[in-house]
Amino acid sequence: MIIPVASRLDVVKEYYFVRKLEEIAKLNKEGKNVISFGIGSPDLAPSAATVDALVTTSRLSNVHGYQPYRGIPELRESIASFYKNTYGVDLDPNTEVLPLMGSKEGILHVSMAFLNPGDEVLVPDPGYPTYTSLTTLIGASVRKYALSEKNNWHPDVEELKKQDLSKVKMMWLNYPHMPTGAEADRAQIEKIIDFAREKNILLCFDNPYSLVLNQKKPFSILSIPGAKDVAVEFNSLSKSHNMAGWRIGMMVGSPMYLNPTLTVKSNIDSGMYLGLQKAAIEAFKNTDLWHAERNSIYAERREKIFGILDKLGFEFSRAQVGLFVWCKPKDPNSIKDIPAFVDRMLNEAYVFFTPGAIFGEQGEGYMRASLCVPIEKIDEAEARIDAWLKK
Repeated sequence: MIIPVASRLDVVKEYYFVRKLEEIAKLNKEGKNVISFGIGSPDLAPSAATVDALVTTSRLSNVHGYQPYRGIPELRESIASFYKNTYGVDLDPNTEVLPLMGSKEGILHVSMAFLNPGDEVLVPDPGYPTYTSLTTLIGASVRKYALSEKNNWHPDVEELKKQDLSKVKMMWLNYPHMPTGAEADRAQIEKIIDFAREKNILLCFDNPYSLVLNQKKPFSILSIPGAKDVAVEFNSLSKSHNMAGWRIGMMVGSPMYLNPTLTVKSNIDSGMYLGLQKAAIEAFKNTDLWHAERNSIYAERREKIFGILDKLGFEFSRAQVGLFVWCKPKDPNSIKDIPAFVDRMLNEAYVFFTPGAIFGEQGEGYMRASLCVPIEKIDEAEARIDAWLKK
């Protein structure tokens, strides 16, 4: 007997990297030792104080029970201090801060809190695939808005205003942008806030990359006066503090948006483990020097990757920030099928990059490389590619 799966799975695809990582694992089992520039999973360690806090707390006998759904007060206060010191944003730690088990869960929880079947969500193209998949899974409809290189990967608000947006209830924004590395443009974001207020749309600003290779002052949408009326922000320690696997994030903004999200969250999990909360508090104490040293490592890697991409015949913007390099062929006619090119390089040179098409139609013709690869592996990848190109 076969039990049929839920019909909601008919409208979403398996996450691209699940299948690709299985393919890479098979090649590795054959001894190919694939060098992957695919996923943005930091390979660097958190600060020593962060790890020590987790270990020290875990050795105590009375810390292993359920924790408050809103997190302990000290964690919320640390998040509020982080936002004040980093972005110049004032937050009430008691009402405007909600710790999350990774910001990805927050995407689901806020969607469940505010979207009904038939509601529409504006999703960037190219953009993080989870915005699309989770919107679809809960029965709402995705309306993609195109981002283009000529507009520095920002929404065309005037074009959006021409559309029938009567069913749109939510809009996702993500800057520094993944996958393109475009920085937030304050003037452009101000226009989007005005647009959201006019159309009665909840803006969800996803902000995990603001401390990675960002030369300007890090930006939060809540730093714009009046933004809390229509916007919430998601952030994470995954990229900025090398803690992707720890699953520690936050949602910040007005309680009129956080409280309904908490209602959903409290019915799904039972609070974050205290050791992780104590570790997060220490992570927020990382110095400017600690962040600068991390960025120095990424900057060195990025220069090496720029060199590899140049050899492969790709061009890129040196102004991009974040954890990836976004690129396209210098001659569009030289590599017409990026996914096929990526697969060929994987199976012949055993080096993997991500085709831009997985991030949406506007990503077709582009390729993405992660900076989460040690220098010695980048050098090895370059040697493999040099030999592959000679063939």
